Amino acid sequence: MLGSSVRSTVRSVVRNFPPLHPVSRPLTFLTPTPLVLHGGPKIDKSTASKITVNWLYHDGKIRTVDAYVGQTLLQVAHTYKIELEGACEGVCACSTCHTIFSDDMYDSLPEPSEDEEDMLDMAYGLQPTSRLGCQIVLTEDMDGVEVQIPQATRNFYVDGHVPQPH
Repeated sequence: MLGSSVRSTVRSVVRNFPPLHPVSRPLTFLTPTPLVLHGGPKIDKSTASKITVNWLYHDGKIRTVDAYVGQTLLQVAHTYKIELEGACEGVCACSTCHTIFSDDMYDSLPEPSEDEEDMLDMAYGLQPTSRLGCQIVLTEDMDGVEVQIPQATRNFYVDGHVPQPH
């Protein structure tokens, strides 16, 4: 426990310490960047609505699965062991959950963030309707959505790490 004289000395030093960078307005730590949830949003499955998601593989195979409104596509893929890697575990720091949508579905989605666009620049086989699965949160309007899985991904992991869902 610090004594009162030590506390007052620390306060004095901090108060009189010049700022590291001169600024014309106060710095703020609040930004419009959305909160990044490790592994994606947590869903109460007992109350969430269900929809279907159709995964289109590059070989033409289609797999239809149930999903909960509020989940990300990456969470759904991990639940059903669909080969959508997500090396960063859903925090928009890689492009291994790259997915492709139809023009109509792509146009109905919220605009990608700048962070997502930066990560998409690294995606293998980038298309005009590409999005990251970790950034697509399912809504009731997306029931029956078709999600194309690219033929390959570009992963910079070198140790063979395969992320597991939480």
